[in-house]
Amino acid sequence: MKKQAIVVGLGQFGAALVRSLTDRGVEVLAVDTNEDRVRAAASIAAHAAAFDATDEASLARTEPERRDLCVCAIGELGREASILTTALFRQLGAPYVVARAMDSLHERILHLVGAHEVVNPERAFGERLATRLLYRGIIDEVPLGEDLVITELKPPLPFVGRTLLELTLPRSYGITVVAVRKGSAQVTTPSPGEALDADDILVVVASRGSVATMMERVGS
Repeated sequence: MKKQAIVVGLGQFGAALVRSLTDRGVEVLAVDTNEDRVRAAASIAAHAAAFDATDEASLARTEPERRDLCVCAIGELGREASILTTALFRQLGAPYVVARAMDSLHERILHLVGAHEVVNPERAFGERLATRLLYRGIIDEVPLGEDLVITELKPPLPFVGRTLLELTLPRSYGITVVAVRKGSAQVTTPSPGEALDADDILVVVASRGSVATMMERVGS
């Protein structure tokens, strides 16, 4: 049986989320007050509807309690609406509610009204882009919970030709290499005794800031 989701708010973030969830086989109901946005989403999502999600009766008809995921993706101009919609999702029995925040105060309020998870896509993108611009060897970063980050990076020049056993990254920097991609090959389990090549891609797990600290010390 397909997973089911509701996404309220079809701006750039919400529309992209609808597309991504649909591409992954999720049956999505896309909701917005803007009929043009709803018509655009109707070509992507399984269902699309134009109504005000802050109206409890209207939202209740979507049966959020039966959905695997309910997302409030309302943007900057709808802070009050996003808070109310998030609260209504919880009151109506939604099992997992994700809400979009604009700043730290908004984030705290969304947690207080019951959001299981709060995201700030603009801040997350800015942080990831800043890291890539500062440290050219870093390809991408993905948060892993509150305090850990998965990072893809090219080996700094001083690492090339040395083995993971020699580098002692866990002890020296608190960094664990969980996979290595060699050239165009598939990602493989790292071999501690195999020398790193310049075109390798390392996939590492570390606390926030650990990779940046390593890059600064050894040179990126």
